[in-house]
Amino acid sequence: MGLGPRSPHKVGRRFPAGGKRGRGAKGSGRPSPGRERQPRPPPVGLSEPAADSHPHLSPEALGYFRRALSALKEAPETGEERDLMVHNIMKEVEAQALALSTNRTGSEMLQELLGFSPLKPLCRVWAALRSNLRTVACHRCGVHVLQSALLQLPRLLGSAAEEEEREEDGKDGPTETLEELVLGLAAEVCDDFLFYCGDTHGSFVVRTLLQVLGGTILESERARPRGSQSSEAQRAPARECKPADFEVPETFLNHLQDLSSCFLKDIAVFITDKISSFCLQVALQVLHCRLPQFCAHLCNAVISYLSTRSSSVDGSPLLLFLRDQTSSRLLEQVLLVLEPPRLQSLFEEHLQGQLQTLAAHPIANFPLQRLLDAVTTPELLSPVFEELSPVLEAVLAQGHPGVVIALVGACRRVRAYQAKVLQLLLEAFHCAEPSSRQLACVPLFATLMAYEVYYGLTEEEEAVPAEYQVETASARAFGEVTVLGSLLLQHLLHFSTPGLVLRSLGALTGLQLLALAQSPAGSHVLDAILTSPSVTRKQRRRVLQNLKGQYVALACSRHGSRVLDAIWNGAALGARKEIAAELGEKNQELIRDPFGHHVARNVALTTFLKRREAWEQQQGAVAKRRRALNSILED
Repeated sequence: MGLGPRSPHKVGRRFPAGGKRGRGAKGSGRPSPGRERQPRPPPVGLSEPAADSHPHLSPEALGYFRRALSALKEAPETGEERDLMVHNIMKEVEAQALALSTNRTGSEMLQELLGFSPLKPLCRVWAALRSNLRTVACHRCGVHVLQSALLQLPRLLGSAAEEEEREEDGKDGPTETLEELVLGLAAEVCDDFLFYCGDTHGSFVVRTLLQVLGGTILESERARPRGSQSSEAQRAPARECKPADFEVPETFLNHLQDLSSCFLKDIAVFITDKISSFCLQVALQVLHCRLPQFCAHLCNAVISYLSTRSSSVDGSPLLLFLRDQTSSRLLEQVLLVLEPPRLQSLFEEHLQGQLQTLAAHPIANFPLQRLLDAVTTPELLSPVFEELSPVLEAVLAQGHPGVVIALVGACRRVRAYQAKVLQLLLEAFHCAEPSSRQLACVPLFATLMAYEVYYGLTEEEEAVPAEYQVETASARAFGEVTVLGSLLLQHLLHFSTPGLVLRSLGALTGLQLLALAQSPAGSHVLDAILTSPSVTRKQRRRVLQNLKGQYVALACSRHGSRVLDAIWNGAALGARKEIAAELGEKNQELIRDPFGHHVARNVALTTFLKRREAWEQQQGAVAKRRRALNSILED
């Protein structure tokens, strides 16, 4: 983002969008159901010794499992034929579980097959792998198979199927229950905890096991594809996207605490080792949800250890670790899970007076953002705001806008300092004076550009700040919306008095507002206008009326069509008539468009064009139900 002549920083530069840390959906769709002859089992004698000591999976076996998976996807969702097919396929999987797990293509197919598996066959496959746990857990492909097996627990644990299938155990011999298998895995990992946590692949098993024992599947785990899947596998139904929380036996929570106690024995390793540290970070998140007291104990152990290391020349020893690539990530998680009183004392003892230095550091600014994300009390926000408020423009110029957005988010959450932080933002983006420039704040905030950079002013032109020119602003296309700029606007729209931002939005032309709505990041700004309790119906209508004449373009856009659906859902009958009438003029164009035809269906455009009276009755009934629902929710 650019800084004008009044700034000591280089003129004409953009405010950098900020650095990224960490790792940034599966598609959907399934072939139509149909009958298909079950593939024949692979011929006997497929395994041959391999150079790496892993069982070899022959091309014939690989072909069999590929055909089996394809047939299973095309089979009916339920029925005796499907059950028999699954049973037969899983029998073959059990016989070659290790070979499949350690083969790249085989492991990808096995992960999908586990998603179809009933309880008992999955337990048998798990039992077949247990004797080779270290081999599978530390294999680049096998680890994802174990993760997939663990992530089936929300679907299978404690289900009626467990009791039903246990009754049939006598037919095929005894099988350990799923609970016993998980606890057995936990015991084996606990016996060699440091090894598994420190192994590049084994640490994934530990992290998933911690989540399963706590009955909490973290969002990052649900969003991440399983293993190095092929494009076909990624398009398959997301069968492992489980609810965030599920019920677990008391024994699971006991083992979770036992496993988490292992961190205390070698706390120095888990703080400083990059791979092992990830396991402790996951443990803190799970314990925060399930065993908060033990989570606090673990956090205190981390802080206590770091506080006793060699002193920093400029304050607490903790400051050294906040600047370290590995330990700073762990401290980010500690800051997020600490209870407010403990967070307040941590700030006062170690961080107060150092926030400006942390905000300028390329690594330490990230844990500072997490500190700001964790602020929930005026007592903590007050000293933090006073310390950071003088340097907002400098922090933006250094390429750390995340710190500023996190501070604005804290002001929104605590509902304090909102007017002050908005004024500071206007000054940082060089649109505070003359006051007419404030109408330009939305495009500046969205693109993270200063006024003179966004409008291409020279240094001489900006020497004496000129008034905002409506004609010039209207002629300029809306700039590229950044993710952090969008987040900034969303926070501001949820402030107690978002009038200034709404006036700036109302000053946009229809084409500029359309560009904002069609942007992947900018479309969420429109969502905030529609959902913020601080925005009145009148203010909302004043902004959205600029989209009249742009509804067809909005409907034919990937992100714009979603915005139009949201506008439609909240619109009164009169506004719906206006939208439908404008869309009706381009009915054929909408029907041919991949996004527009969904909008036409939601609007019931065909009914509107051919049977207007029936359409109005239908929409009136919908509006009546919505009003009734809203009155119930308000009560």
